[in-house]
Amino acid sequence: MEDTILKHTLINAVEHGGKARVGAVLGRIIAESLGFKSKIEEITPEIKKAVDEVNSWDLKKQKAQMKKMKIKIEKKVEKVGLPPLPKAKKGKVVMRLAPYPSGPLHIGNARMVLLNDEYVKRYKGKLLLIFDDTIGSEKKFVIPEAYKLIEDGLKWLGVKTGKPLYKSDRLKIFYKYAKQMLKRDIAYVCTCPSDVLRKNRRDGVECGCRSLKPEENLGRWRKMLGGKYKEGEAVVRLKTDMKHTNPAFRDRVLLRIADRKHPRVGKKYRVWPMLEFSWAIDDHELGVTHVLRGKDLVIEDMMEDFIWEKMGWEKAEFVHYGMLNIKDVKLSKTKSRIAIENGKYSGWDDPRTWSMQSLSKRGILPKAVRNFIIGLGMSLADIVMPTEILYAENRKFIDAKANRYFAVLDPINLPIRNAPKVKSAKALLHPDFPRHGSRRIPVNSSKIYVEREDFERFYGKNVGLMSLYTINMKREKGKADFVSKKIRLEDRKVHWVSEPNVKVKIVMPDGGVHKAIAEPGIKKVKAGDVIQFVRVGFCRVEKTKKETVLYFAHK
Repeated sequence: MEDTILKHTLINAVEHGGKARVGAVLGRIIAESLGFKSKIEEITPEIKKAVDEVNSWDLKKQKAQMKKMKIKIEKKVEKVGLPPLPKAKKGKVVMRLAPYPSGPLHIGNARMVLLNDEYVKRYKGKLLLIFDDTIGSEKKFVIPEAYKLIEDGLKWLGVKTGKPLYKSDRLKIFYKYAKQMLKRDIAYVCTCPSDVLRKNRRDGVECGCRSLKPEENLGRWRKMLGGKYKEGEAVVRLKTDMKHTNPAFRDRVLLRIADRKHPRVGKKYRVWPMLEFSWAIDDHELGVTHVLRGKDLVIEDMMEDFIWEKMGWEKAEFVHYGMLNIKDVKLSKTKSRIAIENGKYSGWDDPRTWSMQSLSKRGILPKAVRNFIIGLGMSLADIVMPTEILYAENRKFIDAKANRYFAVLDPINLPIRNAPKVKSAKALLHPDFPRHGSRRIPVNSSKIYVEREDFERFYGKNVGLMSLYTINMKREKGKADFVSKKIRLEDRKVHWVSEPNVKVKIVMPDGGVHKAIAEPGIKKVKAGDVIQFVRVGFCRVEKTKKETVLYFAHK
């Protein structure tokens, strides 16, 4: 494993001017052997170590190591990408996004969105946006603001679709096909109590409703539409096989009665389709050629396939991918909505929702999200990805642009005895790019603040105050002596803030808020800019008028 990691780190570094990336190396390793997918958590820290080490070498040393290991870069290096779509023709591919508007798109939804988008772009096809806004459960329901939140999320990701369609506008289409299926004895209206139905499906027993003639079912159907049945008293079921080996597929519900008010159409309709039925109809009506979904949606595949066959329709191609979980991230729109309603979350852009809005607010770029998702490919293996892979992709885009500043989160005042009189310290805005310019940091030797953790770790030792001078942190709490104007390479270096300074708030991904003091130059930073607090991490500036609030992106 060590040799494999080093090999791909070297290849990636040499191909990109001496700088390897964690995400790219991980993608290459997985592409070489799918067996590594089950070890992602184990190998990611090892990849990071290898990347840090190899990136510290110059290009000459990297190439020498490749030669020593007999590694050759072939003209066609293994490429992490997407496999071709089955039976796809350029200009003929039609795919669809079908989000349920119970909240905005989150990082888990991004996989479905971006894979569809990438394939449509590859085949110069068409991508449809169809809001799955049927009546949901009492706990998971459509919320009005979700429509725009989803469209804004797609726009942020760079995904273009046609004019959106709404299931709630297509009820008459679903009714038309339901009536056809009842006429053709493909479906029936069942009025059995739900507990009886559950038992029958479990035991593979047909109920009396199943043997009704089409005319009787059509009569019942008219009663459903006309309000003669109450909610829960009648449903339309698909006639599959009550002895099917998968009990979940036995005579599933196609349409049901729901008297709850819908945010778009109110109480205009009381009979609503289940999602599998609506997909089967819409995919046929709208000419969808390829349906991309998680491998866990097996029943949905079976339902669509069964209906298409019974109706004599051309079938779309199903394409699947494995489950993606992100380590230590819990994704639930319903839980997020409840937390927002209870005031626990600040809104849908709260970092704990992991929505596209929250990622944007933190300074995560859409191209980083895209690289993160596409790098995973279309494997059927279930994987758990550490957030560091996403952050590594984002760091690649923001590192060179983000200006540097000092902020101290847990300050301790450290007066410097015998310090030279210096009004300010000059520091580069970016250590690797002098063209960014420089900044001036005020200095008051009796009011120097450092991190409490740094003081406790380095007391009694010489440390360099970055861009200022070297001091010795005495064992007596809160004491330090000036040592030298020059900071030696071997000295530990710590960031600091003096007076005047600016009070800031840093909102963390877990919703926690750190109050800190920062150098006054942070006042000049514009809202929306991404900066790096040295030794703290990258942050996006949200507000710079009365109060400076920053959202933490990552290290």
